[in-house]
Amino acid sequence: MSTGFPYKLIATDLDGTLLRSDESVSPRTRAALAAATEAGAAHIVVTGRAVPWTRHILDDLGYEGLAVCGQGAQVYDAGAHRLLTSVTLDRQLAAVALAKIEAEVGPLYLAASRGGLDGAVLVGPGYAVTGSLPATPFTEASDLWAEPLNKIYIQHPRLSDDELAVAAREAAGGFVTVAMAGEGIVELLPLGLSKATGLSLAARRLGIKAAETIAFGDMPNDIAMFAWAARGVAMANAHEELKAVADEVTASNEEDGIAVVLERLLA
Repeated sequence: MSTGFPYKLIATDLDGTLLRSDESVSPRTRAALAAATEAGAAHIVVTGRAVPWTRHILDDLGYEGLAVCGQGAQVYDAGAHRLLTSVTLDRQLAAVALAKIEAEVGPLYLAASRGGLDGAVLVGPGYAVTGSLPATPFTEASDLWAEPLNKIYIQHPRLSDDELAVAAREAAGGFVTVAMAGEGIVELLPLGLSKATGLSLAARRLGIKAAETIAFGDMPNDIAMFAWAARGVAMANAHEELKAVADEVTASNEEDGIAVVLERLLA
């Protein structure tokens, strides 16, 4: 179908991108996305959050399409409330990775996201959860490894997020993928996994190519998605690493940055 809109797929990150700081989507951005889908484009949410931390937002948006969750590990059919694909972390490799990182930087504060549609997020002593998302405390290390995991979150008492991500990559980059997804959010993922992995799977299901995709994001974990898509748009509030590889920088998530670009493309 030929339309006036130049892309068939709009891929948006959630936190810091589609969502404002109060976790809402502005009326202007909702309207711009609705107009773009009316013009023939599909919208896919591509988020680091696992499904249990994403579902309520999708339901509030009335979102019925595919969503890529868990940093690319999960392709989720929001309309059917069904997981289509799910990749889990090799727990033996993850344990080796953690040991190697701690050997370099000292003890870490840990959290982990369990697999599946209803997987809990486990939070260990000292780990600071950002926002008000539901989490389950754990104290015994054995609890962490008891069930399949999507990812492990790490924090350090002194190192900044950037410093911790670099140290983790140097110590354990051969065992896990290290992603920085937001403030206080450094993650250990299955080796080779990225948002591009899940987005390419979801796009293939829709019969849409990378060359027909525009992507919006704000953090280094969006770099692979920008590399995959035809056009990558960073928010004004984005991390400098992402801005460096973006085709364009738009307004911030608080100032309807996605809508600014979509309205221009629709005009």
